[in-house]
Formats: sequence, structure tokens, C-alpha cells
Amino acid sequence: MTELGGFLRARRAELDPSDFGLPPGVNHRRVAGLRREELAQLAGISVDYYTRLEQGRARNVSDAILDAVARALRLTADEEAYLRNLATPQRRRPSAPAKPRVRPELQHLLDAMQVPAFVFGRYMDVLAWNRLANALSFDFDAMPPEERNIPRLFFLDDSAAEFHPQWAKVTGEIVANLRAEAGRHQDDPKLAQLVGELSVRSEEFRQLWARHQVQDKAHCTKLVRNPVVGDLDLRYETLRLPDEDLAVVTYTAEPGSESERRLNLLASWVTEAARAG
Repeated sequence: MTELGGFLRARRAELDPSDFGLPPGVNHRRVAGLRREELAQLAGISVDYYTRLEQGRARNVSDAILDAVARALRLTADEEAYLRNLATPQRRRPSAPAKPRVRPELQHLLDAMQVPAFVFGRYMDVLAWNRLANALSFDFDAMPPEERNIPRLFFLDDSAAEFHPQWAKVTGEIVANLRAEAGRHQDDPKLAQLVGELSVRSEEFRQLWARHQVQDKAHCTKLVRNPVVGDLDLRYETLRLPDEDLAVVTYTAEPGSESERRLNLLASWVTEAARAG
């Protein structure tokens, strides 16, 4: 339950006391954000119980308590789901994953798409892609399977910053996405191994992981610096597949924009390269 305590303390530290009519500033406080007793009062629970919750000593935490704490901490929907996964481990789904398998029909779907599209697994492994996706930034065709992992590429491969000018923004999202997965699968040894490896090998990852930010991969914008057509302002959408622990991620450009023109140019370049063999 140490992850729960770290998450609660991190979220509590980010709250501004002045938003609640409390004296602002660290000069009057030993720690940033709200004190435990202030958070407990906002949640309508005893200080002792909230302290036990942060210390991982509370058992059988009710939905009503979690609702109250989530409201007091002003959690997002993703953060609230993470809180529930950490606080009620007996309710989460089994963590043992089946070996990821991309059905041929799913690959056919990717190939039929006119936009860059990938299939991601639980650990943000890139399991499948279409030709336009492969031309977007990383050359997944040229990588061995064990290297096709987004967190490893961004934190351990210097070329990631060349393809992604908003590197700090993207890496923050990646770590927050990985946090969400870790909340759902707390007993997954492969996920723990990935987090441990990145924590040892990357100072940037270690600092971001310690912030306990949580965000499920859903939809957002991303700037990609493509070596063929230049900068592309793209929007990605994540479509989770039921009962397969996989997600399809697509990238599109704003209709009529310069990025759409460049993305179409990249698609033409990919088609010509494929014909040339």
C-alpha cells in the first residue's frame, strides 16, 4: 500500500490552501499543499482514519470514503480510478496477462487505414503498425521486438527528442499512462521490471515517476518532427479493444491544415517507396 500513500501525499501537496480559504504559502506550513487534518476535514472523515489510509493501514475502505477523498483531493476521473485500484486491490481484475497476440484481422484493419495507426499492449509495447505509422518517427520495422517499447524509446533512446520537439510534454504523458496501468495491474512482475529498469537508467523517468501523475491514454495532440515532410501537428485517439488488453491508436491532422497536407505528402511518399520495392 506504499504506492497509495505516495499518491495521496503527492496529490495533497499540489492543492493550493488559498483555494479552500486557508493561509497560503510555505512560510506558514511545514509542507506544501494541505495538511492531513485539513484534507480529512474536507473529506468529512477523522484525521486518524485518513492518516491510516495514507500509511496503508486502513482495510476494507468503503466506496463512500473513496468518493469523499477523491472529491476533497479534486481528482480527475483517471486519478480517481487509480485511487480505487490502489485502495481496493481485492476488486481489481487479475494481473496475469496472456501473451499479447495481434489477430490477422486487426493487422488488416491497420493496413486499410489511411492514417498512421498502431496497436499497443499493456506495457506500451508497439505490437503492430501500418506503413504510414512506421514512417512517422521511429522505424519499428528495423527494431527487434524487445526494443519496440514507447517508454524505453523515449527515455533511453536519444533520437526520441529529435522526432518529438515537445519531449517534456510527451514523456510526462507516457509516465502518467504507465502509472494508470500500474494501478490496474499492481502484481504484474513485467510491469514492475519495466518501471525498475527505467528508474535505474533514466533520471528524467525517476523524477517524473515520483510525481505520481496519473492519466489514461485516451486522446490528445502531439507535435511530430518527421524527417521527410517536417513538423506535423497531430491528434491521436485511443480505441481500447474489449477483453484483449490491447489498444488501437490513430493519428490524424486537422482538415484543411498544413499538417494534413504534409501527412498526405508523407502517405504518397510511403506508397511510392513501397512500389519501388
